[in-house]
Amino acid sequence: MASTIRCDIVSAEEEIFHGEAQLVVATGEEGELGIAPRHAALITRLKPGQVRVHMPDGEEQFFYVSGGILEVQPNVVTVLADTALRAKDLDEAAARKAKEEAERMLANRTDALEIAQAQVQLAQAVAQLQALERLRRNVKH
Repeated sequence: MASTIRCDIVSAEEEIFHGEAQLVVATGEEGELGIAPRHAALITRLKPGQVRVHMPDGEEQFFYVSGGILEVQPNVVTVLADTALRAKDLDEAAARKAKEEAERMLANRTDALEIAQAQVQLAQAVAQLQALERLRRNVKH
């Protein structure tokens, strides 16, 4: 049997995923991270984007996180996010609308706080759209 690590993906509202994984891939501040069994202990902040969980049976599950913290302990990897969704539950129309609104806010450049908020909104919307695109590509294969 293949070696596994327990994976927990938790949002502020609920536990999104709990199970065994062969590999967990997420985007940290310094780039993409692959967490396999027996990975060294680690804590890092996550960028908004996709988290991929490679299951022991070969299946791959996709999740969107709005950012958060990734913690690796000897036998468990935990993703703590304000918002976490299964990629299949993302609303593409809402993500496109949020992206357009953020781009409009940036174009109008009112004050520094609004610009920062628009940049965060834009990053989250783009990450959701990228997660949906990756999900579509993987479903086709």
